[in-house]
Amino acid sequence: MNLGRLKKTFLAATIFMAGTSLAEAEEIKIGILLGFTGPIESLTPGIGSGAELAIQEVSDSGALLDGATVSGIRADSTCIDAAAATTAAERLVTADQVNAIMGADCSGVTGAVLQNVARPNGIVMISPSATSPGLSTAEDDGLFFRTAPSDARQGQVMTDVIMDRGIKSVALTYTNNDYGKGLADSFQAAFEAAGGEVTINAPHEDGKADYSAEVGALAAAGGDVLVVAGYIDQGGRGIIQGSLDSGAFDMFVLPDGMIGESLPQAIGPDLDGSFGQAPGTDSPGLAKFTELASAAGFDGSAPFVGEAYDAAALILLAMQAAGSSSSQDLKEQVMNVANAPGEMIYPGELAKGLEILAGGGDVDYVGASAVEMIGGGESAGNYREIEIQDGALQTVRFR
Repeated sequence: MNLGRLKKTFLAATIFMAGTSLAEAEEIKIGILLGFTGPIESLTPGIGSGAELAIQEVSDSGALLDGATVSGIRADSTCIDAAAATTAAERLVTADQVNAIMGADCSGVTGAVLQNVARPNGIVMISPSATSPGLSTAEDDGLFFRTAPSDARQGQVMTDVIMDRGIKSVALTYTNNDYGKGLADSFQAAFEAAGGEVTINAPHEDGKADYSAEVGALAAAGGDVLVVAGYIDQGGRGIIQGSLDSGAFDMFVLPDGMIGESLPQAIGPDLDGSFGQAPGTDSPGLAKFTELASAAGFDGSAPFVGEAYDAAALILLAMQAAGSSSSQDLKEQVMNVANAPGEMIYPGELAKGLEILAGGGDVDYVGASAVEMIGGGESAGNYREIEIQDGALQTVRFR
């Protein structure tokens, strides 16, 4: 036997098998469809980073689908332009060939992408922040999920927050789209059922330079506080500034679209004492996630950032449970990996979850936002009540 030839043959076979193994490792792509421009652009960089943290964690583990790599591809939903969001989503699906989409963010563009891109192409979407109650009953072919709770719940939580402060009369303005109207209607129904008075329920348009007419109508109707169901970087901020400048209102209730450090930074000390709520939890998962986020260079406690990590994590865990990166397969597993029974999985433990699933076990993904999915695939919902004190968001309690 020629020992030299045998060694060469063995070496060649080893190289061939290694090359084949590397070639067979799947490259999975997740679309990250968020309003990187538009009325919530100060919030979306952190939301995108939350999703990318989960994607990197899974890719680095090598535990997904026999060593698959995962990358995130950002695209701009604009938050408010349905045509632009649809075009961006189509590019993700057709040109980038993503396996699933983490997003979109704002409710109107999310609905448009769901109907015009996700359903025709069979692509799973998990939104971290689209909260319109209308999405609960939208036709989705089992493709749409969200890790943020519906505004049907936020309306009740906001009512509780206001009533607990002894406030019985409010004026209400909302951004004139699916998100704003859905939240305004939900809140008014809950507030009036609790014995409160809504003196006016009026829409406002984003993108205006002057909101004096809107503020004048709100002031004429009266109310102890003004509820602003708008966007932090657009009309909502304009309404607040106009109200302060004219003396119409000096205290504001801020739903989730208005929660972020950029608002008190822009308005200044006049906003101190205003309050509101956004999805959030005091679970051990959030504490762990904020540590991971801090190490990665972003704020894990900001609105919808933990929900974005969870949305991306659920997509990837569902792939493992399905044994496939296809949306048509993974959609059947999202609810299973999100809920009991199974071993609880927290941020930083995605590799552990993937290994359990690979071995035929079950996981109950808790994540950063204490995920529990109900109904057609939406979060049951936890909220963080905040108050602005000394120019910063302070947590009052969790609900």
